[in-house]
Amino acid sequence: MLKQYDVLILGSGAAGQSMALRLAECLKVALVTKRELSDSASNWAQGGIAAVLDTTDSVEAHIQDTFTAGAGLCDPVATRFVVENGKRAIEWLIDRGVPFTREADSQLGYHLTREGGHSHRRIIHAADATGAAVQTTLSAQVRAHPNIDIYEHHIAIDLVLGDKVGQAGAGCLGAYVLDIKTDKVVTFAARNTVLATGGTGKVYLYTTNPDVATGDGVAMAWRAGCRVANMEFIQFHPTCLYHPQAKSFLISEAVRGEGGLLKLPDGTRFMPEHDPREELAPRDIVARAIDFEMKKRGIDCVYLDISHKPADWLRSHFPNIHARCLELGIDITKEPIPVVPAAHYSCGGIVTDLAARTDVPGLYSVGESAFTGLHGANRLASNSLLECLVFGEAAAQDILAKPRQSPPALPDWDESRVTDADEEVVISHNWAELRRAMWDYVGIVRTTKRLKRAQHRIRLLAREIHEFYSNFRVSNDLIELRNLVVTADLIVACALKRKESRGLHHSRDFPDLLPRARETILRPRRKRERR
Repeated sequence: MLKQYDVLILGSGAAGQSMALRLAECLKVALVTKRELSDSASNWAQGGIAAVLDTTDSVEAHIQDTFTAGAGLCDPVATRFVVENGKRAIEWLIDRGVPFTREADSQLGYHLTREGGHSHRRIIHAADATGAAVQTTLSAQVRAHPNIDIYEHHIAIDLVLGDKVGQAGAGCLGAYVLDIKTDKVVTFAARNTVLATGGTGKVYLYTTNPDVATGDGVAMAWRAGCRVANMEFIQFHPTCLYHPQAKSFLISEAVRGEGGLLKLPDGTRFMPEHDPREELAPRDIVARAIDFEMKKRGIDCVYLDISHKPADWLRSHFPNIHARCLELGIDITKEPIPVVPAAHYSCGGIVTDLAARTDVPGLYSVGESAFTGLHGANRLASNSLLECLVFGEAAAQDILAKPRQSPPALPDWDESRVTDADEEVVISHNWAELRRAMWDYVGIVRTTKRLKRAQHRIRLLAREIHEFYSNFRVSNDLIELRNLVVTADLIVACALKRKESRGLHHSRDFPDLLPRARETILRPRRKRERR
């Protein structure tokens, strides 16, 4: 069951697919994804992609907006690198045929919208389903490319390290991957492995993320010996649709950018009391304001009202939001939308450089799984897809610049000492307990007592899950749970180290800013977990 490639890409979002297309002109690429090719957070992205495309805008303004949102923690070099390469990334997508929304009267020929935290209209979009437009376009080209082999319904178990297979110093040599449909473990050998596995949202009870967002890349990289950073900065999207039949459906930032107003059940606005930028404040401020109002007044949700805009305009600018809400009996042209905050984006991740290289040779990380330094303590709206594209290109260039080597020979996955699981209920129970503990104790507003309580619960669960993993054959649910508990522990460990309130991390015990902004970097112990 050995498969050999030049490059192994784990994850099929915008980062993974754009990299695959850039690499496949010269190299043989395996693209591994847990479900279908389109199942990713990129596909769900509504708002758009931020880039300096208009002559009234500037690179310096985009950088400053990113710095302001990032609360003093954005890396200046990484931020400039992303912003300066933004226009080229958009041009690459346009050349690929992505159908961005056009506007005949604009100098660019495309409509640019504005979102919270931005000083200019710089968000290029495809109506209110930009991610789907990008994903659909790239997926068709990935499927058609002869040098890209797609493995759907495959989930990576762990990375293969040279030190563990008798090739000391060789770095990452591929991954062991479970074929979910056959329950067989496949060995993928590659001199270059890319973690494009997305975020960590499913560690929380309520999230806007797809079900595949289980922190797989972060957990695998941590076990492989990579540093992770700033995991405490979890962005809670302020406006997730609140409805018993709606799962993880977010109401785009662009709704507020185009004039949507946040209101209490009695119709009173509340954002003017929380921030001078009102509804256009960065997401962390808006999410905390909503959380404050809900707890203060004992209400289940607040309301986002854009019904004052013309109905035809709303249907053309937000067709998917309009259609989904209408399915649930909410007509956004006539009434406000009930919304609540939900875990949305992880600003931290695996530490990488400007070529997306991690601490392990041959291992790269791009997209939400990576910590590049761009987002700081809070991601500026619509910078994430831009980061995927820019660092995807950088990683591809770094790989293409290397001398081509034959894929290594690797040993098969060893399951000679394990048996079939006898009580699968352990997995579902631990999954529910973990996500509830994270939601209750490591949410929008935190205390040291809550964090320590969460840490204690998580580490008890980790021991139980490790024992289960060591004795029974792997399954999709077990792999995801094992990764979630590692990710949860890293989030709490970072949160406990930060003795201040900055950006997305708000602590009642440390409400003030420290004089100097510092990253929270965790380094794994030398002794790594072994199967």
